[in-house]
Amino acid sequence: MDYITLLATEFSLRPQQVRAAVELLDAGNTIPFIARYRKEATGSLDDQVLREMAERLEYLRNLDKRREEIRKSLTEQNVLTEELESRLQGAHTLSELEDLYRPYRPKRRTRATVARERGLEPLALWLMIQDPRGEPEKEAEKYIDPEKEVPDAESALAGARDILAETVSDDADVRRELREMMTREGVLVTRAAKEEESVYSMYYDFREPVRTMAPHRILAVNRGEREEFLKVTLEVPEEKALAAVRKSYVRGSSPSSAQVTAACDDAWERLIFPSLEREIRGELTDRANVSAIRVFSQNLHQLLMQPPIKGKVTLGVDPGFRTGCKLAVVDENGKVLDTGVGYFTLPGNEAGKAAAARLIRGMVKKYGVTAIAIGNGTASRESEQFIVSLLPEMPGTAYMIVSEAGASVYSASKLAAEEFPDFDVTQRSAVSIARRMQDPLAELVKIDPKAIGVGQYQHDLKQNELTEALDGVVEQCVNQVGVEVSTASAELLSHVAGIGPALAKNIVAYREENGIPARQALKKVPKLGPRAFEQCAGFLRVADSKNPLDATGVHPESYEAAKALLEKLGYDLKDLKRGGLPEIALKAKAYGEEKLAAEIGTGLPTLRDMLAELQKPGRDPRDELPRPVLRTDVLDIKDLTPGMELTGTVRNVIDFGAFVDIGVHQDGLVHISRMAEKYIRHPSEVVRVGDVVKVWVVSVDEKKNRIALTMVKGKN
Repeated sequence: MDYITLLATEFSLRPQQVRAAVELLDAGNTIPFIARYRKEATGSLDDQVLREMAERLEYLRNLDKRREEIRKSLTEQNVLTEELESRLQGAHTLSELEDLYRPYRPKRRTRATVARERGLEPLALWLMIQDPRGEPEKEAEKYIDPEKEVPDAESALAGARDILAETVSDDADVRRELREMMTREGVLVTRAAKEEESVYSMYYDFREPVRTMAPHRILAVNRGEREEFLKVTLEVPEEKALAAVRKSYVRGSSPSSAQVTAACDDAWERLIFPSLEREIRGELTDRANVSAIRVFSQNLHQLLMQPPIKGKVTLGVDPGFRTGCKLAVVDENGKVLDTGVGYFTLPGNEAGKAAAARLIRGMVKKYGVTAIAIGNGTASRESEQFIVSLLPEMPGTAYMIVSEAGASVYSASKLAAEEFPDFDVTQRSAVSIARRMQDPLAELVKIDPKAIGVGQYQHDLKQNELTEALDGVVEQCVNQVGVEVSTASAELLSHVAGIGPALAKNIVAYREENGIPARQALKKVPKLGPRAFEQCAGFLRVADSKNPLDATGVHPESYEAAKALLEKLGYDLKDLKRGGLPEIALKAKAYGEEKLAAEIGTGLPTLRDMLAELQKPGRDPRDELPRPVLRTDVLDIKDLTPGMELTGTVRNVIDFGAFVDIGVHQDGLVHISRMAEKYIRHPSEVVRVGDVVKVWVVSVDEKKNRIALTMVKGKN
């Protein structure tokens, strides 16, 4: 198969772009490295396109591998004809290949197998001829044999029909036509399997065309069926399907034709329909799986790329009742300054609240705390109310609810055990909460992405595919931002291109013993060879290096070009060490970018990336995004009234809308129909996780703890 031409067509790219990308991937280069440092070769293909291309390439190669396996099997069976070979070559999907192989695939023992063992295949072939003068019952008498369990003519005909039915059901052309018809005209129907209320009540009497089923509804129906609340069937035009089967095999209206008709009908009802129903349900699930993983990936990307709250000493609060609320103060760089416990959530504990107030006020004053991060686990509501009551006494201090405080922060705190061996789990969790607010990316990479909870039906998805996709998102974000090698955790380093968990631990161990004063020092890390250095070096920053280029995203392979660039534009490395060069891009344009690139020996994409880095060394792409909202007051769901205008933060985007944190401990739902004046296909067209949006309350259900919001004023 010509992968290059096919991929170029599918992705609307030039063949040379695809060829370069495939060669780089096959050579073992990482996607972040290719996207960032091989732009000239690929025509500046970004991470996402490269990942999708790599996945498609793997599918095509697996397709060819399966094609060869089938060809080998058919050759061994001595059934590979020129026509079959041509059709194998023309198959573009796995399902097409499997349909062609179906008649020759080793089968389990079937009714047709038994009939063949009884010697009835010649009778089946005789019936298929459909001789208008033939008498099936008379012909069948020739095959009566009590010893072979064929006691009479009808038994012989029944066995022959079983053989014909299997032959019909194995017909690739018939299956393809019926699959297309069922996909085009089929209707998924769900009914209640139990007489009780459940979250699946809306599907107790539900039907929708297969072609329009939304991914989230497919996943909901699947789960409802799995939990035995729903019965699910696929309805298709029965007579139309039967006619499609018969037209390929039935000729005339003779008695033999009647036998073939009966075999065709049996093939549809007993073999083809159940098989294709499973296939179509599987295809629906695969489609929903792809869509849900895409949404999850987009949400995770936005969450990880939320701007850090820099320059703030932060108090982390891990709420609790009986054991109190664990407190941890960390400085601007995440270093722990102090810890404590406050008992302020239990009602009636006035002495405990007073002591906690003194403790918190003392921490704020002593360390200059200006931001408070509160986890949204147990007792978070009470914790928030208590903290808000203290804010008037702590000018300049605001707070934020950290929505990932549950299982995800708990797991992050376990990972921090080596750093804080004397802390218990909740103390480490309080530290994690504070660091999570200061730098979401650095803290969330310690957590299994599936545990972060910014998707839908993640437990129902194909876990290997979900893990691979989310790991790719984490890798993309980490490398896009860059990592300060002198302070990064092993978990953060492990996501840098070319490193991985084992090498990350080696870097940390080497750093603790020797320090890493420059990028070149990384070459001394055990098992970090030239290949790994090439892949990772550009994404690792060394802020205190004597070479100021080590603090930028300029790759060491381009250092000489960078020095030449500086010289031609009237600068040197000392100028860069004193800070950024804000005018360098304008000077480059005046000089002529193409001329400049040619003179320093780079392509235009590399030149422009270099200029951006020299303009603002160590730049963080997250700084260009809207800042998170810090609050100084608290609302209750009882305070909400229809029409009230609020500002909130988007916490999750799903197929049918977005959940928005409006500061009442229960996120409100903006349905997709209330997100814009115009029609939109998916909420991601309008909002992303982390966006700060203006919303209006549509309705409030206190009993069910549900809040309906709109982003279009007056749209209910």
